[in-house]
Amino acid sequence: MTAHNCRFCNAPLKHRFVDLGSTPLANAYLTEEQLKLPEPSYPLRAFVCTECWLVQADAFVPPEDIFSHYAYFSSYSDGWVEHARQFTIMARKRFGLDATSQVIEVASNDGYLLKHFVEAGVPVLGIEPAENVAEVARQIGVPTEARFFGKETAADLVSRGLAADIVIGNNVLAHVPDINDFVGGLSAVLKPDGVVSVEFPHLLRLMENIQFDTVYHEHFYYLSLLAVEKVFAAHGLKVFDVEELPTHGGSLRVLACRATSAAHATGHGLAKVRTEEAAAGFDKVETYEAFQSRVAPIKDGLLAFLEQAKRSGKKVAAYGAAAKGNTLLNFCGVGTDLIEYVVDRNPHKQGHFLPGSKLPIYAPEKMDETQPDYVLILPWNIKNEVVAANSRIGSWGGRFAVAVPELTVLG
Repeated sequence: MTAHNCRFCNAPLKHRFVDLGSTPLANAYLTEEQLKLPEPSYPLRAFVCTECWLVQADAFVPPEDIFSHYAYFSSYSDGWVEHARQFTIMARKRFGLDATSQVIEVASNDGYLLKHFVEAGVPVLGIEPAENVAEVARQIGVPTEARFFGKETAADLVSRGLAADIVIGNNVLAHVPDINDFVGGLSAVLKPDGVVSVEFPHLLRLMENIQFDTVYHEHFYYLSLLAVEKVFAAHGLKVFDVEELPTHGGSLRVLACRATSAAHATGHGLAKVRTEEAAAGFDKVETYEAFQSRVAPIKDGLLAFLEQAKRSGKKVAAYGAAAKGNTLLNFCGVGTDLIEYVVDRNPHKQGHFLPGSKLPIYAPEKMDETQPDYVLILPWNIKNEVVAANSRIGSWGGRFAVAVPELTVLG
């Protein structure tokens, strides 16, 4: 189903933000048997609503098809786990969370964040739609219910005495097709002075650094503070502070409470980000429509690099079977003729193949066997972590490269 009207305010969507052609689902990793079957692909494009400034992708696939059994486990990124740990320390201190509090995390994944609250004796509940991932969380002692979150789930939790002192949603707001039901749920599950903490990649950084590869079907939205404040206000929430984060190429942590609560002072970050977005022209349609023209040079740069490597007899592998890498490879038309394989630490992905490009996925030790001349880091947001953990490739003269925002050979 194509979204011809804004999913938040229902205004007609007439203005294109980006069009990346037709691609398979970014997290639909293939088995060897599936390689023989036709692979479904869907148009990948996003539009901007000129009423509320919410940037959103077409929807072709129901979330149940994407998230009910999921291949992404947060715990395989050391940097992300540490980021989560630091957040729990801050939240306990700032909001006085203790054994009498209730923490709820929506899209809690494998318990990577809530386990730190558990260790500190703070009661938690994870809400995670993928049963396979929820089960991993339960095994490490994080109470987790496998269900989607919205107003109905929120009402059920409140009726069971589980209203939240803080409800956390990291990198989930972009993934929910019915944003009104989801944000309505966040508002409903709160205690009167409770806090909503959501993190999401910031549209401003996406546009500045041409991070078009973060556009994929599982991401319904590309979020600005401008749009998020409008959505929250419609559901009785006011933003009281914003923090700019380095995660995922540049994210925002937005802290909100009920509009009726006077318990939370306004932080300095709110005005700063509002000012930055206004200066970038986030209330002008031309700002969004200009983005498409900045994408093509990245495709040209990557293909020129890979074709030159092939002509020179150089071997190229890739690191990180990440969704953003699948958008990049499929938009650029890259397959096994130009990159031999991809490695990933996540054993749930190893032995599979990337959607579209069909690159086989191996454990990182594969690089030691084949000694590639270049390793293209697909999740560029963790490139420093990848380089530090795999510096041994320099012992055979191998070098890392990234393609976004421009083709760069590292080191």
